[in-house]
Amino acid sequence: MEITQATIVDFLKNQKKPVYLKQILKAFNLDKKEDKKLVRRLLRKLQKNKIVLYKNGGYILKREIQEKENLIKGKVEAHESGFGFLIREDGEPDLFIPPIEMRYLFDGDIVLAEEKIYRGKKEAKIVKVLERRVKTAVGKLKQEGNRYFVYLLDFVIPHKIYVDKKEAKKYELDNYVVVEILRYPEPKVEAKGRIIKDLGKVKNTQTVAEIVARKYDLPLTHSPEALKEAEKLPSVVKITKNRKDLTKQICFTIDPESARDHDDAVAIEKEGDKYRLYVHIADVSHYVKEGSAIDKEAFQRGNTYYLPERALHMLPERLASQLCSLKPREKRYAFTCEMLIDKKGNVVEYDIYESVIESKAKLTYDQALGIIFGQPELEKAFPYLVKPLKHMKELAEILMKAKEKRGSIDFDMPESQILFDQYGNPYDVVPYERHLAHRIIEEFMIIANETVAKHMEKNGYPFIYRVHEKPKLEKVMAFVDLMAGLGYKVEYPKKDVDSKFIQKIIEMAVGTPEESLVRFLALRTMKQARYSPENIGHFGLASECYTHFTSPIRRYADVWVHRLLKKAIKKKFTKKDMEELPKKLDIIAKQCSERERVADDAERDALDILKLRILKDKVGEKFEGIITGAMAFGLFIEIERYIIEGLVPIDSLPGKFKYDEKNHQLIGDKMKFRLGDKVLVEIVKVDEDTKRIDLKLVEKL
Repeated sequence: MEITQATIVDFLKNQKKPVYLKQILKAFNLDKKEDKKLVRRLLRKLQKNKIVLYKNGGYILKREIQEKENLIKGKVEAHESGFGFLIREDGEPDLFIPPIEMRYLFDGDIVLAEEKIYRGKKEAKIVKVLERRVKTAVGKLKQEGNRYFVYLLDFVIPHKIYVDKKEAKKYELDNYVVVEILRYPEPKVEAKGRIIKDLGKVKNTQTVAEIVARKYDLPLTHSPEALKEAEKLPSVVKITKNRKDLTKQICFTIDPESARDHDDAVAIEKEGDKYRLYVHIADVSHYVKEGSAIDKEAFQRGNTYYLPERALHMLPERLASQLCSLKPREKRYAFTCEMLIDKKGNVVEYDIYESVIESKAKLTYDQALGIIFGQPELEKAFPYLVKPLKHMKELAEILMKAKEKRGSIDFDMPESQILFDQYGNPYDVVPYERHLAHRIIEEFMIIANETVAKHMEKNGYPFIYRVHEKPKLEKVMAFVDLMAGLGYKVEYPKKDVDSKFIQKIIEMAVGTPEESLVRFLALRTMKQARYSPENIGHFGLASECYTHFTSPIRRYADVWVHRLLKKAIKKKFTKKDMEELPKKLDIIAKQCSERERVADDAERDALDILKLRILKDKVGEKFEGIITGAMAFGLFIEIERYIIEGLVPIDSLPGKFKYDEKNHQLIGDKMKFRLGDKVLVEIVKVDEDTKRIDLKLVEKL
């Protein structure tokens, strides 16, 4: 019988286990050298879409894997101590990945794995890497004997990539370079790549942006097609019969001082004991048409990525910072959600429509706060904003009270910002203070998002919701256990958990030294919020119906929310739309959720790299910290001044200690260390390249 791709597939259909090359040759009575070459070639072709090269060289049909082998699909999450976790796609508890498996994996890889039991504990045995997260990366060029390698930076699992000697000699040793990975590490196979860019010897802010962008495969430029489309868009704003002319209204933006694009402007009018609130959002969908080059690129990006001193915009600069940005004293197309809100925080009337606005001022958060609390120089500079801002303060406080009453959880985690000198080099980390002005805008955006979502749900139109599922009961139980370990008396939930249960636990810790740790532990108990065409509510906000409507310049989901809203208010939904859109929106929702995770990871990584650079000059200095993790090998301490973790190895602690896994603590003869304990530590070593901070315990506070 002639052997072809089809006959191999038919043969594999009847096999319950992975089949090896020798077995295939024997089954088809093939023993010639050229037959073996032919079969190898056919198997290589089939690996593209039909079969998987299984462990130790066996082959199995792709669609058969999960059915017959019950394999688990998930994402790799690497830990700096050399092991990792498999974050399962099916939502089941994470699986431990031992260090021997992690040697061939990158953080973020998508894999198939078997569940194994080792020494009584569940582990993941990696069967196949389905998708590699890292395509290009930044590293240091090193020489070992007569061979050259690029040692990758900012990866918790260290990797080195072999590069050709002739090519490597074009660059100086110890230079930071960008390497494209051509072959990934496997057992008995070293990784191989080629250098595509030289970044020099100094790890500056630009290098950090390159490191993070390459690590997460972020787009550094827009396509020529998208840029060309953006340039052709008209800059003239026309007032038409389809849009409300609100150019005379006193509306304004409130943003961070560094903001370059302005998604939203707000206006308010007091009507008796009610407030008429206007939330104007940049009308991005007026410019970005479905299927255009800009639209396709925005879908792939999912959102804007904010790196230190650099933003990788979802939209071309002409749109993000010019045409769509609600700049002061310039007419702009907007999408408006107008709401009449009573003194209990209920929306009693609303209207959603296209408009033309003209922002009367561009305030920073600090300026807005100054006007609210009567700073004379600011009141003099913006006399027409004094009354509106006082009303906004009143309304925001009403909305906050209503939100708290229904059980909304405040995950107000401490944030930090990096200070840069005139050359763009980081020199200090300071707390990023969120105050009343931040809360005003936050509350107004939340009420607008809810109003829009409720309108679409009430009318039964296809839509993209922002959803947040209830946490699993076992995770809540584990959180209660941790709280008990911190000395809090919390009753276990009887059966179901509502947001008020979590809210009350956090309130117990407000004002205590471990407040930020408790907020972090509560956040870790939660599932991640995501986008979905199905409304299942938002647990964290205690909201029955929620969406993202307010940031279309930087979030692709919001662009589609606008498109769907426009269809709704213009009554343009067709029968075909009602049938086909849900499936399309599911794809968009999943893409936006995935890219949001990437953005969060990338932005956090970039901040950590710059913090490490600053801390390199602090070796030998002492800082207060809080224990955020207790493991068999040591204590993780968050340095409170810089909001970054370091490790105190267990063998550096005074005396002998045992690890109490259940209660997350280390117990010694004379003292014990548990989560939430305050300590004084000394910085012993900072390694920028491996992102590791070694600490020494000075005393327990």
